[in-house]
Order: sequence, then C-alpha cells, then structure tokens
Amino acid sequence: TLNPMESTAELPPPYGPFHDKVVTIDMLQRRAFGGMTLDWDKPVDYTIEISNDGTDWETVRRVKSNGGRDWIEAPDADARFIRIRLSDVATLLKLALQPTAFSKTPNDFFAAIAAQSKRGDWPRYLYNEQSYWTVVGADANPVEALISEDGAVELGNARCTIEPFVWKDGRLFTWADFAAQQSLQRGDLPIPSVTWGDLLRVTATVDGDATHSTLYLRYRVPEGARLYLAIRPFQVNTPWQFLNRTGGVVKIFRIAYTNGRVSVEADQGVTIVASKPSSFGATTFDGGNIVGYLRKGRLPDAREVKDPTGYASAAMQFDTTNVTLQIPLNDSGGQAPSPVRTGGTPVLHFDIEIPEKKIADSIRSNLAYILINRDGPAIQPGSRSYDRSWIRDGSLTSTALLRLGHYEEVRDFINWYSRFQYPDGKIPCCVGKAGADPVPEHDSHGQFIYLIAEYYRHTHDRALLQSLWPRIEKTVAYIDSLRHHRMTKQYEGTPLYGLVPESISHEGYSAKAMHSYWDDFFILRGLKDATFLASELGRDATAYAGMRDEFEKNLLASIRLSMEQHHIDYIPGAAELGDFDATSTTIAIEPGGVQDKLPQAALHRTFDKYFEHALEPREYTPYEWRVVGTLVRLGEKDRALKLLRRFFRDQRPSAWNQWAEVVRPDPRKPGFIGDMPHTWVGSDFIRSALDLFAYENDDGTLVIGAAVDEAWLTAGVAIDGLSTHSGPLGYTMRRSGDEVTVDFSRVPSPSAVIIRSPLEKPIRAALVDGVSVKHGQHEVRLTKVPRKIVLQY
Repeated sequence: TLNPMESTAELPPPYGPFHDKVVTIDMLQRRAFGGMTLDWDKPVDYTIEISNDGTDWETVRRVKSNGGRDWIEAPDADARFIRIRLSDVATLLKLALQPTAFSKTPNDFFAAIAAQSKRGDWPRYLYNEQSYWTVVGADANPVEALISEDGAVELGNARCTIEPFVWKDGRLFTWADFAAQQSLQRGDLPIPSVTWGDLLRVTATVDGDATHSTLYLRYRVPEGARLYLAIRPFQVNTPWQFLNRTGGVVKIFRIAYTNGRVSVEADQGVTIVASKPSSFGATTFDGGNIVGYLRKGRLPDAREVKDPTGYASAAMQFDTTNVTLQIPLNDSGGQAPSPVRTGGTPVLHFDIEIPEKKIADSIRSNLAYILINRDGPAIQPGSRSYDRSWIRDGSLTSTALLRLGHYEEVRDFINWYSRFQYPDGKIPCCVGKAGADPVPEHDSHGQFIYLIAEYYRHTHDRALLQSLWPRIEKTVAYIDSLRHHRMTKQYEGTPLYGLVPESISHEGYSAKAMHSYWDDFFILRGLKDATFLASELGRDATAYAGMRDEFEKNLLASIRLSMEQHHIDYIPGAAELGDFDATSTTIAIEPGGVQDKLPQAALHRTFDKYFEHALEPREYTPYEWRVVGTLVRLGEKDRALKLLRRFFRDQRPSAWNQWAEVVRPDPRKPGFIGDMPHTWVGSDFIRSALDLFAYENDDGTLVIGAAVDEAWLTAGVAIDGLSTHSGPLGYTMRRSGDEVTVDFSRVPSPSAVIIRSPLEKPIRAALVDGVSVKHGQHEVRLTKVPRKIVLQY
C-alpha cells in the first residue's frame, strides 16, 4: 500500500517482482486522487480494479498496453483501494503518483501529461499558456464553432476539436513548430484562416441560417505533404474560462468511421463528413496518445473504438493538397449538409472608408460577431462564457446596431426581452436558458426604457411604442418605488438620499452591493426617455417630468456630497466609497446626457486622472473603449485618438479584429479572458469609433467630424448610411491645400448641426453651399445640414 500524498514512489517488496501479480494502492477517495503513470518494459495486458475493503474487487477497466508509459486516470468512483492485476509476472513496473493527481479536474490530469510530453503533442493551454480564438457561425444560430490561433477547431459549444498536423520530409509538424499567422477574408469578413508558414492553411466558414447551419473547414498543404486531422477530446475554449472551468477537456466515448463519415459520440454528438481520407485510425485513451502514432507517420489500426474513460481520439490521413470537411452544427436529421456557399457575410447598411483601414475593418468585423453571437433574437456578448442575454449590454449593443442601420434585430430583441418583465414592473438583469435571473440589478430598468426610446428615435416605429407602453408604465412605477426606499428621514443629509438601492449591476461591486452611480445614470436616462415617449404618444408627461427632475436633483446632490465626504476631486463610482472608476462615469455622458450638469472641474479631472496611466502596459478590461467616445465628446480629440490606437494593440490575434473581455500585458499568461470575440466590448468600440465621425447630443444637435484625424484627409474620409435620430447621414471629407471640403450625400434633419474643424489651425472662412457664413475658430454651427461646406484656413 502506497501513501497517495507522496508525489512518486517505488513499489517496495514484495511487489517487485510482483507477488500474486497484483499491485494495490490506497486511493482514499476519487476526489483526492486523479491519476498515475505506469512504465512498462514491454507490452502487457492488465486490469484496473477498485475495492472499499480490500477483499471484494470490481473491475473498472481492461487495458492492453503497447509498452512504455501509460497515463491512468483513476476510475470515476469513490473507493479506498485501487489495484492493477497483471497477466505477466515477469513484467517490470514503476508506478508514480503525479503531483497534480490531487486536483479535481481532468484538465489538470492532461496538463500533467503535457508537461512530460513533446511540445505540440497537446493543445497550447495544456502547457499553461494562454491561447486565443475567434467565433465562426451563422447570424442568430445558437450553435457556433471556435477556431484557435493555432488552427484547431471546436465543433460547437463544449464539443470536441479537430486539430491539424502535417507530415513532410520524414517528420511531423505541429502548431509548436510555427509562429502561426491569422487572417480574415477581405480583412473584415468573419471567415478566419490560420497559416503555418507555407506548410498549412486552415479556413473556417459557416453556411446556413438561424435554425440550420453547416461548418466547412478547408485545409491546404503543399505537394508531397501528408495532412493529418486529429479528432480529440478537447475544446478550443481554455480550461480556466469562467468560474466553473467549463473549458478544456470534453468526453468522447466512441469514434467510428464509415464511408467518408466520422461519427463521434460524446456529451454532444458530432458527424464529420470528409473528403474521403486515404486512411483513418482511432484509439482509446489507454491505447496511447494519437499524436504518438502520428509522430511515427502512421495511424492506429482500429476504425472504431469505444472508450469508457471518455478520452477516445482518432485521426484522418489525407494525401491530397486540398481537403474539405463538413460538420452540421445543428441536428440535420441524418441529412447530408448542403453544398458549400459563401456564408457568414453580414448585410451592411453602413459603410466607411478611411486610410486607417484597421478602424473600418474592425467596425465591420465586430458587427458580424455581434450577429453571430446572437441566439435567435437574444443579443449576447459571447458564445461560451456569456451564452445568455443581459439588458445591460443588450441595450448598448443595440445602440451600436441602430447606428449601423440594423433596426430589425433590435426590434426583435426588444419584443423578446420584454416578455420577461416581472408582474411588479421589474426588468430582469439577465435572461438565460432557464429564464429570467431574479438577482436585482437596478440599472436594468432604465436600460430597458432607454433601449425602446433609442429604437424609436432611429425608426419612429410608433406601433411598437404603443404596444410596449404598458410595460414602460410598469417599469417607471417600479423605478419610483425603488427611489423612495432612499427618501426617508434615515437618508436625509447623506449621499444615498433619493438614489435607487445598492446592487451588484456594476461587476466591480459583485462581492458586496453598493450604491453605484452606474445604476443611477441609467435610471435617470430611463426617466428622461419615459417622459419623451409619453409626449410622443400624446400622453400627459407631467408626472414623469417631475420624477425625472427630482431624481436628477438628488443624483447631482449625491455626487457633490460624496466628493465632499471623501475629499476627492473626481466623480466617484459609488456614493459610499468615493472610488475612482472612469469607465463607469462614461455612462453619465453617453447615454446619460448629464455632461453639462456635472461639476465640470471634477468631470475633467476624472478623465485627466484616467489618462495618467491609460497608455501604459497593464491588465484591464476593454470596456474602456467607452472612454474614447467620452473623450471625443469632451473635446479631447488628441487623447481620444491616442487611446484608440492603444486599444488596437490589444486585439488578439490582431488580424481577427476582436477583443477579449480581459487583457493582460503578458499575452501568454493564463487566466480568464471572457469570450472571444466579446461583443459588448465590440459594441463599445463601434459606438466610440463612430463618435469620431458623428454623434448626437441630448438636445438633438448633430456633431460632425469631432475627431477626424488630419492625417486621413489627403486620401479622404467617406461615411455612408450612418443612422441618426433625424435620418441617415453620408458625407466625404477631404483636404486640398488650405481647404477642407465636406460633401454630404445623405442629409438628415437634426435640430442643429455642428461641423468641427479637423485641423488644429483656426478657421479663416466658411462657405456653406457657396455662401459665406459665421464661424468659430474650430467649428461651424448651422441650423440644418448643408449639401456642401468648405472650411478655409
């Protein structure tokens, strides 16, 4: 009996040579014992047995070893004893209990194997390195694939992967032999590729719709190379994703190949339709690592295996230069997938052309990622860790969609989410497959009303507004009840008076609920919009206006009092903390609309303080993209452009035009990073990027060109189809010598328009449709959008 708390142990006599051909280990409990290695001097058959009393034994696995090292995962059962019964007493054995054996996850078990294996035999994350990926799917379909930066493809949520390997010049090449390069078709379409030098190119695309879609994987290798595609029980999603560690290892219980089709029986079954491979082989976990076979230039003999451990694997061999696989992502009812078409391309209602192509490409890519991450009408920030819908990011992501002309998707989201409103008017913070989340997060009520109002401002869809009005009334009533919780004598003279109660909607306060101004800025926005919508429907808005004004007064008083009590010179994040959180404060400016009513010195100090370290290497969440739009609206053009370029350095991989939820200075440091792409972050980017070219103030004024870079103007800037509250906007802006000309191809009708000068030098003259007009040093204010304006310097 060995002590399982020792990391390694040699068997003492009488077990070498073996006594009764049995090795016994006191394993205590399954949860405290993960695995062991067995080193053999030649092939051997053996069984693994467990017992609670050391007398009655149960066989849990029969193993046929090829000799060498076997990795053994302890059976998935509680028992005190585990033993190995051998068929050959002359076989020598060394048994080792691994240091990682006392962890609770299969990921750690495989990481222990990887640590003693050749680099490239296993996915990158099993070597404790962060890896990155992107999503591949059809608009609104709930099943998406992932492709890793190294070329592995996860065939749906928590399904197995297909990993490429190439045999050439008598050796096997893996991802570890290359600094892989990534790309998107045309630079912006959600059709990703990975290349290994000139040896391999992998391209993934999806064709289909919201109910049925097919994944197509195309592989290209040079003449004389042999392509191996391994099917393995791993995800592209890394082990450390989310709190329940849902990434990493999955189960494959059976793999079988028949007539060009591979069937994979796992927790989620998969069918792979292949260009007919020249060879196929499968192995159980006990039969050895599939890559061990590939490194010898061969495959296992079996065409079908069943593995009770759930760690079966297989590989297909192709001796042609071009290979295509088809994988139905939804249940196809046994039907073959349709012929491949060029799916995955979003319909574009908006276009932008600027010399800094990365900005335009990233807007189009992130629009596509938002649509792919949708599950039916449910707008979601991710396909794995955040595979559910929040009104918080749904409202802001909808704003990005509206500005890009995608009205239908937003209308569908509103209609779908509104059905989950509670009878008392409460708007749930989140809706998942199990329904509405009951956790109170008090930003959600204002966000719901804001979402409806923003949709109405872009579409003037009066019918939808009328149908939703009873829900808006109930939401306002619920808001009113919330704010009265803090309008008693107990709170008079404190920063909490008149606010909504504390909540955890701001994730920085998830450990302990706080009176977050994030909530209150959204509540104020909701009350403003309820007043506006009531007026639009011809209803008496007096009560709503009074509620709005009283709440705004209490909110502004709270901010000033919190600053005084905490002796700070910036806008705090939470009333009782006086903490610094510029990313949260952005909501006061957009969509909050209280920029001019906040203490101006404190407002500017907030973003001065933020910028002190903003450009440094650091760990952060790219929700900070919101700050770019805020800086634009504060007139900080230079800072906005510097910050924009700083954030672009953290697209990983750069060519896929995306951001994770968390960025670390060391790109290989493992840790939770949220979904990739994380499309709430993507929507924050879109909204801020669009602000460079045009945005609207709370009073309806349209501001054009507030952060157009002077360096872009020689080649010119072109915007077409940007949706505004007063109609679509289109313009070109070019410089010729000491003149900048703005030609409007689409002319909205705002209450007023401001054209900001893209040059630092003062404006000398301004011609509007050929007529000289008054102007400021750096802007021209007009009552309507002209056809043409010429700024002379």
